[in-house]
Amino acid sequence: MIALDHLTKTFSETIAVNDVSFNVGAGEIFGLIGPDGAGKTTMLRVMATAMTPTRGRVTVDGRDVVRDAEAVKKMIGYMPQRFALYPDLTVVENLNFFADIFGSPQNERAALVEKLLGFARLDNFKTRYTKNLSGGMQKKLALAATLMHRPRILLLDEPTTGVDPVSRREFWDLLTNVHLEGVTIVVSTPYLDEAERCTHVALMHRGKLLANDSPNQLRANLGAFVFEGHSAHARQAERAIKNHAGILNLNTYGDVIRVIVDDSSRFTNIQTEWQTRGIAVQNFQPVTARLEDVFVLAIRDLR
Repeated sequence: MIALDHLTKTFSETIAVNDVSFNVGAGEIFGLIGPDGAGKTTMLRVMATAMTPTRGRVTVDGRDVVRDAEAVKKMIGYMPQRFALYPDLTVVENLNFFADIFGSPQNERAALVEKLLGFARLDNFKTRYTKNLSGGMQKKLALAATLMHRPRILLLDEPTTGVDPVSRREFWDLLTNVHLEGVTIVVSTPYLDEAERCTHVALMHRGKLLANDSPNQLRANLGAFVFEGHSAHARQAERAIKNHAGILNLNTYGDVIRVIVDDSSRFTNIQTEWQTRGIAVQNFQPVTARLEDVFVLAIRDLR
């Protein structure tokens, strides 16, 4: 549905996207994952025809985003980080305004507005001014407005940034419902837990593509072993083994110590070191890798 072929985008001396290629299949929830400065927003803007590539090519359903920009715009719904809702319009007025912008047929509009209000769970707020909605409600209204012309593809730029955890979960529930209707979704996010909800993810860092696969396959291809344990002296346990051979990553949070090693045989050596130093670590055992582990090791390989 979407193909990036050696996409590069530069701004003066800054390389925002550096020779990136990947495909987004029809009906996928495709996640662009990475921190600020990874190039996620720039890639989405190029897909949305808001920017032109410096080098390379992007196509949407076979149509070039530069030569066939108008045709591409009709297929996509683009929700930037700061979606332009109008604060002095009510919820319904905002939806009707975007229906005008998108050219939604008049004879279908009322039914579509009611459907989207129910979809976004805003039925009871239709006459409320947008400026008086919570951040989470504004995000859901923005998504509903983006869907006013029934796009085949949704491009969402960090749609849950700045909202509370409950609103994040509700927003992703809405995205799942859109996905089940066959809409292809490309969503950027800095949150690795949200990446787990995607059918496919591209891990980005400083404009470069680090990895590109399903979450399960990325974890399976980690090429390392992850162990986790608990200790009242987790920081002391961390310092005791930080210079051991084979340790790829090591961190603590609370009483938890998490260790990534290159070979499972390191397990015994680590435990022996703690025992020698009299450091008690309980339930130190293999655990399932997370996408965070994949990302951390991918960045480590760049250094």
